[in-house]
Parts: sequence; C-alpha cells; structure tokens
Amino acid sequence: MRGRADHLLLGSFLLFATTQHAGAACIDPAQLAHSTVGIMRHFDDADRDALPNLIGVRGTGWFLSPTTIVTAEHVTAGMKLSTEEWKSLEIADGESSHFIAARIQRLAGARAEKLAVVELEHAVSAARSVAIRREPLVPDEQVITLAYPAGSLHPVGGRFVRFGDDGKLAGMALLEFYEGENRLVIDHGASGAPVIDCDGRVAAVISNVFTQSIVWASHQIRISTAWGMPNVVSVPVQVLDEFAQAN
Repeated sequence: MRGRADHLLLGSFLLFATTQHAGAACIDPAQLAHSTVGIMRHFDDADRDALPNLIGVRGTGWFLSPTTIVTAEHVTAGMKLSTEEWKSLEIADGESSHFIAARIQRLAGARAEKLAVVELEHAVSAARSVAIRREPLVPDEQVITLAYPAGSLHPVGGRFVRFGDDGKLAGMALLEFYEGENRLVIDHGASGAPVIDCDGRVAAVISNVFTQSIVWASHQIRISTAWGMPNVVSVPVQVLDEFAQAN
C-alpha cells in the first residue's frame, strides 16, 4: 500500500459528458431559500482547447445583490469568465434554472485564493441577498453551508475549527463538515458556497478540501482528514469589505 497526500481544489467541477439531504446546524435552510445557486458555464468548441470532451465547469455562488453573485475566484477562472466579455452562465436555483449573461465585476482578497464578484446582465427577481458577517468566526462555532455538489442543492452543517497560520493557509478559515460518516459530503462543485452562521450571515466562502489518495489493490481511494480535524478550507468573507475600503 502507498499513500499520497493531496490538497484538492474542489471548485469548479469539470464536467465530462456525467443527492443527498442533510440536516442543518443552527439555522433552517428554508430561511435561506433563493440565496445560493449552482452556476455552470457550458463550453463551446473554442473553449475546450486540448480537452475536447469537456462540456463545462460547475460551481456554487450566492447573491450579494440581485445582479451580483459571489463565488471562489478559481471557479470563474475555470469557467473562463472575463471582466469585459459577457458569457452565458446557467444559474440553478433548486429545481429551476435559466441562462444569464455574466462577467467578472471584480476580484477581492490578497491571498492565493480570492473571491470573485460576478456581474449579471440583468437582475434575478427571486434572488435573496445574504448579510455579510463583519466579525471573525470563533472556534467550535456552528455553521451551515448550502452547496451544489453534482448540481443539486445540499445543505450541510459543520463547525469552524481555526484560522490557518502559515503558508497558503495563512488567514484562511478552516472548517469541519460532515454528514453522518461522510466527510467528503463537501466536494466537487461546492467551491463558492457560503459558510453561514447561526444568525444567517455569510462568514466565509468555500474554496477547497483536504483529502488523501491511497492506492490499494490497484484502486485509488480518496479519504478525508481524521475526525475532529478541519477538512474544508474557506476564504473569510471580510475580504469583500477590505476591497471596498481600499477603493
């Protein structure tokens, strides 16, 4: 047996021609209806480059306003969104979806992983904006996330563990999310999902997960971190305020 440690970027879920239900932490997910959406960019032939079977990139985002969505920067990079050209984006809200032209309004943050504010060509009438939490999370504070892994809305409860203190994790909010025995419930397609506190405020935005790949009997198996350890990395949402103050 041999093992290989990975720090897996889960953001944009690369879709090659491819639900669960969870309990909440301290806030009813129904109170957050229409605040979080699945986002997907469908690629045409010109976008596929060396990957002809790639049909699109998927992630999660949340409404800062009826005309702006926040997600992780690597999601928009994978989608090949730009600050100038409008490109069609599929926006899924629960079981319904529609297409809206979108472009990057701005990026926020000074770390390796930033947040992207995506501008929509026209407002989404059902959109519900979520308040931003100004103060940092505290250890063991209960949180919830609403994500779209595999394109389906999935609320998951968890807790804040600590802030990263070195390297690429410095200043990042490290969390532990799981559903029953499943510690990989937050996975591909969840990047950009909001981390919401018990008062319904966004405190951070999911960026990636910690996993380890183990090869056993010619099969590669992904496993999460040990119980009690953080398994999800997120960007503190306060970087949005920092950008506004700097400009």
